[in-house]
Amino acid sequence: MIQLTRLNGCSFTLNVLLIEQIESLPDTTITLTTGKKIVVMDSVDEVRKKAIDFMREIPLLSLSAAREGISSCSEAED
Repeated sequence: MIQLTRLNGCSFTLNVLLIEQIESLPDTTITLTTGKKIVVMDSVDEVRKKAIDFMREIPLLSLSAAREGISSCSEAED
């Protein structure tokens, strides 16, 4: 889970596993696997970094990524 801020200044916690896509339209818009869209104050890079840091904290996912030689989620897309 990561802490983000809506455009109205209210903080909320988002389940990283629900993130499908992050875009800058120009505000950062997060599309969830449910189809719901959330607009936040955080930049795309900030959301991406928070999500990657969170995923690295999960031992099972970190271990499988290390075994495959993947150092970040962005490299996994290649």
